[in-house]
Amino acid sequence: IENPFASLKVLGTKHIIADTIGALPEKERLVISLYYYEDLNMKEIGNILGITESRVCQIHTKAVLRLRSKLKATVNS
Repeated sequence: IENPFASLKVLGTKHIIADTIGALPEKERLVISLYYYEDLNMKEIGNILGITESRVCQIHTKAVLRLRSKLKATVNS
């Protein structure tokens, strides 16, 4: 039998992640979406956005750090 509290917590976490991604600056949100939801690699994303692969990597890192920080703050509150 599934634990309803665990299900609720997972659902809440998914909403928090979605809201946090939605609050990212546009380019960061786009990189996260293309990388995790469209399964594109950094080079492909760079070609789409007209930027270098290393710039995509920098934007991705910044976005992930921002998400991690926001999620950590949410979990600890």
